[in-house]
Amino acid sequence: MRPHPAIALLLLILAGCGVVPDSKTADRGVQQAGSPAISTARPEARQCHAELGMTGSRFIPLPDKFYGQGCSTANSVRLEGVGGDRDHFTVTNLGAVACPLANNFAGWARFGVDRAARQILGSPLQRIETMGSYSCRNVAGTARRSAHSRAEAIDVSAFVLADGRRVSVLSGWNASREEREFLRVVHKSACKRFGTVLGPDYNRAHHDHFHLEYGKGNYCR
Repeated sequence: MRPHPAIALLLLILAGCGVVPDSKTADRGVQQAGSPAISTARPEARQCHAELGMTGSRFIPLPDKFYGQGCSTANSVRLEGVGGDRDHFTVTNLGAVACPLANNFAGWARFGVDRAARQILGSPLQRIETMGSYSCRNVAGTARRSAHSRAEAIDVSAFVLADGRRVSVLSGWNASREEREFLRVVHKSACKRFGTVLGPDYNRAHHDHFHLEYGKGNYCR
């Protein structure tokens, strides 16, 4: 049966506009190592998803959101796990993370944190604990928006090893020799991958976490 002429015309208009069927799996399917990046996002986002998938990370692409007042989560993902040399490890308490930041974070977690844990502490990494990523707020004491307001920063608070040990920035920065060495090595490693890295030696506000921020430049304290 032929469609009514008005319906046929509507279908032609929609096709010309590039309308595609709504698909939750297209934008919210979990990506894993070696799997194709399934997304209806912009080309740069699809490219970033593919690169992140190649790191062995487990993540969910998120739709762009603009909250006003300079706050947004564009080209972002929810990062649920990162691939290491031998196994995967989880990342806790993360919401939206800008995809380029997630890529840098995945490389740091594998090559900077997991390897340092095995070499210095004698146990592989199992989990990275964070204080979150996106938050619509200013840099403390200023009127300037924080990188957190664009999901371009992650605050890392602790590392849990496969043998059960938990090394936190708060208690470990001035603890045993091994813990101090481990935290300073991973802090130094972060400085090679992120535009801004802030830790306990920067100011009191960072006494319990590492602030890892995506961007150009190299400010490391």
